[in-house]
Amino acid sequence: MAEERQRYSDSDLKEFKELIQQKIEKAEKDLMLIRESFINDQNNGTDDTSPTFKAFEEGAETLSKEQNAILAGRQEKFVRDLKNALIRIENKTYGICRVTGKLIGKDRLRAVPHATLSIEAKNMQR
Repeated sequence: MAEERQRYSDSDLKEFKELIQQKIEKAEKDLMLIRESFINDQNNGTDDTSPTFKAFEEGAETLSKEQNAILAGRQEKFVRDLKNALIRIENKTYGICRVTGKLIGKDRLRAVPHATLSIEAKNMQR
């Protein structure tokens, strides 16, 4: 007799789906803000300042743009991972560790709703 694969109930999946959709909405808003600040090149009129200060400001501006690009990349990955979690919910495979095949704890999924590894599997990676 084949053992049925353990999974979360439909009501649990519905709860996680709502949580993930809220997180996606917030993450997409955050991503939009990051992109806007990246695109928004505000010139604060540094033309009349001394060349030394201007060099510092230009360096800080470049660093800020690089940091925004990194943040945007991370946020895009987070949104993508959350959307992938929604697909797993639809497939009814959400919350199943991809290494051990066991259910990932609800507390972990509430904290990291796009998790694909249980704490046990995560610790085995170290």
